[in-house]
Amino acid sequence: MKVRQTRIYSNPLYKEFQIPKEPDLPKGTSKSVSKTFKLSLVIPTYNEKLNIHKIVRLLTNLLEPAIPGEYELIVVDDNSPDETWKVAQEITAEYPQLKVIRRQNERGLSSAVVRGWQASTGEILGVIDADLQHPPEVLLQLFNAVRQGTDLAVASRHITGGGVSNWSLPRRILSRGAQTLGLIILPQVIGRVTDPMSGYFLVRRSAIAAKTLHPLGYKILIEVLGRGDIQKIAEVGYVFQEREDGESKVTHKQYVEYLQHLIRLRLSRGKIGWLQQRFPLAQFLRFALVGLSGVFVDMAIFYLLSDPSTLHWGLTRSKIISAELAIANNFLWNDFWTFREISHHQKGWKKRFKRFLKFNVVCSVGLVLNVLLLNLLFNTLGINRYLANLLAIGLITFWNFWINLKLSWRSTDSE
Repeated sequence: MKVRQTRIYSNPLYKEFQIPKEPDLPKGTSKSVSKTFKLSLVIPTYNEKLNIHKIVRLLTNLLEPAIPGEYELIVVDDNSPDETWKVAQEITAEYPQLKVIRRQNERGLSSAVVRGWQASTGEILGVIDADLQHPPEVLLQLFNAVRQGTDLAVASRHITGGGVSNWSLPRRILSRGAQTLGLIILPQVIGRVTDPMSGYFLVRRSAIAAKTLHPLGYKILIEVLGRGDIQKIAEVGYVFQEREDGESKVTHKQYVEYLQHLIRLRLSRGKIGWLQQRFPLAQFLRFALVGLSGVFVDMAIFYLLSDPSTLHWGLTRSKIISAELAIANNFLWNDFWTFREISHHQKGWKKRFKRFLKFNVVCSVGLVLNVLLLNLLFNTLGINRYLANLLAIGLITFWNFWINLKLSWRSTDSE
């Protein structure tokens, strides 16, 4: 199939890509008389034969009245066995803003998106899934945000107006777990938005042009955040829809590639994270003082439950109960004092309860570590039970503070 030739800036050995600063124009076209599209939207596809016509029609009906002729839709297909590329090519006569690229020797959603951007003519670049799980009507809100000066506009499932439809509990846990893992490995990148796993966003060409990109897996937003010159970010809530036709392509391989991507991006950025980032000392001191009050609660309850002169319960059971009561105490003080600047903008009991659940999960992980350390110090090393408990609490304080700062009380660039 004949496809318009494009300038490709890449290193095939290391899979490096660059977006040209100037829009890619057909050979022989004069820049003085050429038209630069305002929006270039890439639709990466693989076995989306049943959806491709629908998504092109919906996007055209949405964009043509709003920005007539000032957009292009670029389908980048990885040589789908169901010949999605062929179906897309057949409707180009009906939709003149549609372009089709068929890749026969490359695979991967992220690299497909970058290939589409390389072939684009837009000042604003974007991506949307072909499976209709990303509602097209959100696109104009994203476009307006970038047009008004934002470098990156992200459709988010985790802000007001967002959601994940009928996701099962395991799927929700996997999604949030992946995000939490990202916050640990790459906090300065993942922590900038509420939904770093989103595959629906627009970015200003100038923010990523001439940057060396290393797309891997299916989370291209992380690459854009990590390597682009992204200053101002906006987020728009959307509800992730259930697929109507076709099959989901998310497998364990995607999660492995996501982890590889995080590690590779972190290594390329050098020593990032809490050692390099300006440490929020004032907040940490407040957190530590609150934690000190929790220590008194923890130690008092632990004494009442475990001491031979009182209830004499088992060590582990006593520790779990005392720690949970201390967690509740700490959350209330942290919410009203330590992170008051953030909680002040996230009012309402529903949001507070959500913060408490996150705080509890983070601290529960710390509790598991605490219990293991306590048993090691007391049962193995023979350290006094109260000193052992105090040492264990001190060792997980930094864990609890940093992860809660990045997860429970989050202040993203877009807020």
